[in-house]
Amino acid sequence: MTTALITHPDCLGHENPPGAPEKVARLEHLLSALVPLDLLRLEAPMGTPEQAELVHDAEYVAQIPDRIPTKDHIWLDGDTYLSPGSLNAIYRGVGGAVRAVDAVLDGEAKNAFCATRPPGHHAEQALPMGFCIFGNVAIAAKHALENRGLKRVAVLDFDVHHGNGTQALLQDDPRAFFVSSHQFPLWPGTGRASEIGPHGNIMNIPLDPASGGAEMQNAWEPVWDRLYEQKPEMILISAGFDAHTNDPLAELRWEVEDFAWLTAKICEMAAELSEGRVVSVLEGGYDLRALAMSAKAHVEELMKAAT
Repeated sequence: MTTALITHPDCLGHENPPGAPEKVARLEHLLSALVPLDLLRLEAPMGTPEQAELVHDAEYVAQIPDRIPTKDHIWLDGDTYLSPGSLNAIYRGVGGAVRAVDAVLDGEAKNAFCATRPPGHHAEQALPMGFCIFGNVAIAAKHALENRGLKRVAVLDFDVHHGNGTQALLQDDPRAFFVSSHQFPLWPGTGRASEIGPHGNIMNIPLDPASGGAEMQNAWEPVWDRLYEQKPEMILISAGFDAHTNDPLAELRWEVEDFAWLTAKICEMAAELSEGRVVSVLEGGYDLRALAMSAKAHVEELMKAAT
């Protein structure tokens, strides 16, 4: 078996205003780092409004095409913007995440990494925020449950910012177990350990500013026990690489080897519980070199697990 890399040039068409941290160069650097790797390279198909509506309000989904500008950029909030090429990029992200689930469940690949942008884990039911329009990983999780017959899934988020959107989109579904480790305090200000969701299916892991890999490993230890309890049939990852010590938007002190360690541990759990099924979706990471090297280490661990 192999690891699938799912991406599309349209994801480079979501252009950023000058100075925005979420920019085209992020994906360019990441994909360049992955060129030497022996991956099953698949094109992200165009997603559909129906797929987005698995987690988002239909009215919100319908509004997005009407807000795409014909030139320059418009801001949806202080961090989130649209450009003329954004709609295709947004729906390639949706389609890529769904394609990854199908590729893994159909045996086309053992696991998969979706290198798409804009990211998604801050988008709520009817609210774009934090560079995010649609919740790609939540859509993929719901697709696995609603359309592919899985009974339980887990979404593990190690982006430095709390995955408030994914939490909001999945917390009402007891079939989905969501874990987020993140620096706290930090934007968006959510993600306290006391936030467990109406079904107890949310697990937040606040990490102190300036903490590093050793603290991360200790903090994630209870997650493995919870996964044994939940017995997910697929594990999805919100793979943000902005916990790296060089990232400009936060203060955690992870190194490349910390992302590799965490990926390997997740794959180990997936091998025991989920037939090795792992789908990873790119989220943050804003130092270009740190993003590229950390993502490469992440994918290399997926490849090891796929052999």
